[in-house]
Amino acid sequence: MATKYKNAYFIGIGGIGMSAIARYFKFKGLNVAGYDKTESELTDTLQKEGIDVHYVDNVDFIPKDIENTLVVYTPAIPHDLKELKYVMDNGYNVFKRSKVLGEITDGERCLAVSGTHGKTTTSTLTAHILDESGEGCSAFLGGISKNYDTNLLMSHTPTVVVEADEFDRSFLQLHPKIAVITAMDADHLDIYGDLEHVHEAFKAFASQVSGTVIAKLGLDITSKDTNAKILRYHYNDPKADFYARNPQPDKLGYFSFDIVWPGGVIEGVKCGTPGWVNVENSVAAAAICLTYGLKPEAIKHAIGTFQGVKRRLDIHVNTEKISYIDDYAHHPKELSTAISSMRDIFPGRKLTAIFQPHLYTRTRDFADDFAAALSKVDKLILLDIYPAREEPIPGVTSEIIFDKVTAPEKVMLHKEELMGYLEKEPVDVLITFGAGNIADFIAPITELLEKRIRG
Repeated sequence: MATKYKNAYFIGIGGIGMSAIARYFKFKGLNVAGYDKTESELTDTLQKEGIDVHYVDNVDFIPKDIENTLVVYTPAIPHDLKELKYVMDNGYNVFKRSKVLGEITDGERCLAVSGTHGKTTTSTLTAHILDESGEGCSAFLGGISKNYDTNLLMSHTPTVVVEADEFDRSFLQLHPKIAVITAMDADHLDIYGDLEHVHEAFKAFASQVSGTVIAKLGLDITSKDTNAKILRYHYNDPKADFYARNPQPDKLGYFSFDIVWPGGVIEGVKCGTPGWVNVENSVAAAAICLTYGLKPEAIKHAIGTFQGVKRRLDIHVNTEKISYIDDYAHHPKELSTAISSMRDIFPGRKLTAIFQPHLYTRTRDFADDFAAALSKVDKLILLDIYPAREEPIPGVTSEIIFDKVTAPEKVMLHKEELMGYLEKEPVDVLITFGAGNIADFIAPITELLEKRIRG
């Protein structure tokens, strides 16, 4: 696809998936530019890499060489955006991000990680194992790898690792050789309507896998859904084809375990990232790589050197008296899993969670589940809803979660009030959760707590 065009223009370039493809086309020698609504750390980095980014909806920035310009957009962009309407009306080659990713990976040995939770860490670890082993791969990731400080790896090998995003059924553009399915929980109900349609989409994705589907034990993926071989993985259930045997945490929450698989046992694996959830992610990534044909010892080494993904159980401050972790969790199941991991890593300590709900529809659809998950912390600080692509829904505010939370302490704040509140608030273990602009608070919170530690 890259050889067909001179220019690549991105509408919504600041998204994590969009930015990876933008970097790909830059690597391939195209002139790359794009629009996003807001400036961010990611867009700043793109600009430093030589990609022009602007923040006003202005068609004058769009290359006028229609024939030689590829336009890529994300479905998160409003349909009435001037730039999007302009390229649609004027004969440009316009494609959704998912279509472009499908074209790029077509004909490659595609290893895909899908699922409503866990896919970013699992796909990033898979790419790391392939890179660290010397096998090599290209990778389009849904987060910033802490090992490589990027969401794009480029290699001249024909193997490509992809995070297969279920939003807007994007993953149906992919035809992987090997695919993992981590979870099929209700999510994106503004797109799917109900859980049945979520399951239908994942089954359709499984049908497009040519070699092996590696599904988490318990997921309803059967031979009726795909011609591919079906294998199962799990955190520690011996009924699975791949599982962790005897997972044991150290005092900092880093687990050691054995990986049992159909070819034998990989003994003495140690996670480079804390929390039991990363044991499960490691098993899934190992399952892909073992199925691919990598040697067990190479997999064991790479799991130990994996530093994780930014905003996934991302530890910023860690002392015996004050700790601060940030996590992208924005679905009840993700929150519950992350909080459970925090209890393992910091036993007996007071957990304070700051949560920014993401989307009005998700808040409306899962208010009870959010409340149940957040009730597992010792103190909740709840912020206003981050709307992203949505318009407000009457009666849907953070309050519908807040009223049902049964945590011992809880407070609701506007995000503008947060730092002032934290300046006066004692902290033991603090966690920020959410997929919106709560990430803007990571640096100031870290600075505040480090200053407090120094006295």
